Amino acid sequence: MKKLLYIFLLLSLNFIIGNSLFAQIDSTNNLCAEYLKSPYVSDGQQYSALLNGDEIAEFHATFYGGSIYRIVGFSGLQKGNLTITVYDEERNVLFSNSDYENTPYWDFKFNSTINCIIEAKLDSKNLTSGIAVLLIGFIQ
Repeated sequence: MKKLLYIFLLLSLNFIIGNSLFAQIDSTNNLCAEYLKSPYVSDGQQYSALLNGDEIAEFHATFYGGSIYRIVGFSGLQKGNLTITVYDEERNVLFSNSDYENTPYWDFKFNSTINCIIEAKLDSKNLTSGIAVLLIGFIQ
C-alpha cells in the first residue's frame, strides 16, 4: 500500500511539474508571437530550451538570400531577459542583442543563403533559470 501511495505521489508531481512547464512555454511563446505578426510568417518552428545559470542553448537555422527575417526571443514575461547571438558557420558574430539592451527581436536580410548558429542565454542580472523561447519569421 505504501508503495502504491509513493507511485501515485510521484506521478502526480510529474503531472503538476509537466503542466507548469508547458504553461510557461505557452506564455513565453505568446509573448514572442506578439512580435511575429503580419507581414511576418512563422517558419513553423518553436526553438525552446530550459536554462539554468550560465547554460547556453544552441539552435541551427538556414536563412535564404533575399528574404527578410525576424528573430524573436523571450525568457519569462518581460523584455530583456534573454541574450541572443547569431553566428555564421565559422562562429563570426553577425548580431548580438546584448549590444541593443537585449531587445527581444531583430530584423535582418542576407544577400545569399547562409547557415547560422543561434545561441540563447539568460541575462544573469534578471534571471537565474528559465525557459528560452525563440521564433523565426519571414516576409513572404
